[in-house]
Amino acid sequence: MREIQFREALGEAMSEEMRRDENVFLMGEEVAEYNGAYKVSQGMLDEFGAKRVIDTPITELGFAGIGVGAAMNGLRPIIEFMTFNFSLVAIDQVINSAAKMLYMSGGQVPVPMVFRGPTGNAGQLSAQHSQNFENWYANTPGLKVVVPSNPYDAKGLLKSSIRDDDPVIFMESELMYGDKGEVPEDEYLLPLGVADIKREGDDVTIVSFGKMMKIALEAADELSKDNISAEVIDLRTVRPIDYKKVVESVKKTNRLVVVEEAWPLASISSEIAFHIQHYAFDYLDAPVKRVTNEDIPLGYAPTLIEATLPNVKRTIDAVNAVLYR
Repeated sequence: MREIQFREALGEAMSEEMRRDENVFLMGEEVAEYNGAYKVSQGMLDEFGAKRVIDTPITELGFAGIGVGAAMNGLRPIIEFMTFNFSLVAIDQVINSAAKMLYMSGGQVPVPMVFRGPTGNAGQLSAQHSQNFENWYANTPGLKVVVPSNPYDAKGLLKSSIRDDDPVIFMESELMYGDKGEVPEDEYLLPLGVADIKREGDDVTIVSFGKMMKIALEAADELSKDNISAEVIDLRTVRPIDYKKVVESVKKTNRLVVVEEAWPLASISSEIAFHIQHYAFDYLDAPVKRVTNEDIPLGYAPTLIEATLPNVKRTIDAVNAVLYR
């Protein structure tokens, strides 16, 4: 199987779906002439032309609204935000229009579209460009929220998202665009709402998603040197969440640590912790532990970044705590 970059997997997914369905188009800042701010859409303008790969002004509210209107009229837009930090400018169109229209029309007007782009920190970009809003969007009925952790998942999930009849928030990581992974040349789809066990284990369950899966898997590798067997689950989508897979794992391991690059209050990890204590309480041998961002805006200095974000050491410490070590 060939190895390609995360950005190439996303580009292939969009191009394949645009070849398959002429109603699919891409719109956003620098997606066309510049080949994408992160080169995800490289070559797509040449293949599909300016009517289907559309550069926009710096107007997230405007082009998000155009996308919602297009989806209501039968097209399948892909709206790229240069970062989901900028999606806040368009959040009225995402939350009050895209997410609500099917319900408010009594099921008559679906909004089949994808909002995609990078989420979370990308190094020294400071507080306004380093935020995680997965839990914000996952809190909204009518939306689906996807956060892939590797090129294989990214391609399969994006293709499914483009074909979905609901609006999908597809959140990537700027720090992962250059990551390489095995991706089949043959077409494949991955269903939304299905988590994946990336590593099987017996002593503790570690749940994560997105680029924090790197932290989870590295922590599991380190723990194995101490004869601790960690089962690592990648949620892949945070709305809907595959609660069943997490519950089944906790019933086996009896301990849970959730790793998430977000602030702790009302986070995805909060939801997972609640669900497990409600549906697997009698199987828990220790309280659920969470490893999240510190509850402050992300600083610019590398030392502040290191002190704020989840890391391998904090994850191992959390595992040791639930194991009473």
